[in-house]
Amino acid sequence: MSIENIINEAWEKRDQITPSSDENLKNTVNQIIDDLDSGKVRVAEKINGEWATHQYLKKAIMLSFRMYPMENLNGPYSSWYDKAHLLKGKTAGWSKEDHENAGFRMVPNSPVRKGSYVGKNAVLMPCYVNIGAYIDEGTMIDTFARAGSCSQIGKNCHISAGSGVGGVLEPAQALPTIIEDNVFLGAMSEVVEGVIVGEGSVLSMGMYIGQSTKIVDRKTGEITYGKIPPYSVVVPGSLPDKNNPAAPSLYCAVIIKQVDEKTRSKTSVNDLLRE
Repeated sequence: MSIENIINEAWEKRDQITPSSDENLKNTVNQIIDDLDSGKVRVAEKINGEWATHQYLKKAIMLSFRMYPMENLNGPYSSWYDKAHLLKGKTAGWSKEDHENAGFRMVPNSPVRKGSYVGKNAVLMPCYVNIGAYIDEGTMIDTFARAGSCSQIGKNCHISAGSGVGGVLEPAQALPTIIEDNVFLGAMSEVVEGVIVGEGSVLSMGMYIGQSTKIVDRKTGEITYGKIPPYSVVVPGSLPDKNNPAAPSLYCAVIIKQVDEKTRSKTSVNDLLRE
């Protein structure tokens, strides 16, 4: 059977999966987690211009939680209690040579779980990267920022301090939260629930975008959900109730302008966010 078929078959009887389950299944799940860790496979990728989820990879991650028991790990100033296969993290035991081969910078207190991929020349400040996440080359995950489970973050992005890219592990068919290449996500922002932020976009500080957030194009008045178009400049805004002007306005995300790739590459983030 193919790896995908093994996982799909096990998924249909997932309530019966335990630490004593079939060794072949455990080996298959371990192989998938290793492949996610090395970047050989990824939970979602762009195929013919559209993002698609590889469900069996998410299923394998969820099956691993049933297959491994909880374990204890003692450190110099604390102890931790987590699933045994994830407890020590991606880089536990790495030598200087291992870090040089991986090619990314990782400062102290940056937990990165096994089964997540970090590309060359990425920079991880004290942050958190969950299982299944994919962080491409040249991206910075800044101080106290978070890359949730299965989130996909492209090349040369800046995920600013205190911001979060939400995890979407369940349901298996759901698209993870996706930040495409060359995106700037402002400090203290949250993008969650499988929202896609298009390439080259700039999101102001304090943006909160989920599937129910209205995304308003200020130029056209068009309202959309779930996706920021490429090369958009986005700031927080509010929408009044047309039927009751006295009612409180509701939060929305406002696209104040769109720029082409050439302009984006030559213009600073601060300039883009100004009128």
